[in-house]
Amino acid sequence: QMEKRRLYERVAEKFAVIKEKGFVDSFRMLYPDTVTYSWWSYRFQARQRNAGWRLDYFMVSESLKDAVADAKIHTEIFGSDHCPVELDLEV
Repeated sequence: QMEKRRLYERVAEKFAVIKEKGFVDSFRMLYPDTVTYSWWSYRFQARQRNAGWRLDYFMVSESLKDAVADAKIHTEIFGSDHCPVELDLEV
């Protein structure tokens, strides 16, 4: 359990560095209150219970964020422990 906690903390630190560099989480920008995941363990029926993590992101630069038309997490698509994520840009 402690190893998972340390891993989570390390990932959170690195993610914060990316955000400090001016990158924006495109999905969170559009859907700030939506709780959804892009990864589920194969164990313990995690996907059926919707007990997952959001591991897949499209980070965009500040200069590109106004071009983001939509960002989607396709939880309806199966075939892996991850589901596809999509970024739509207006260029």
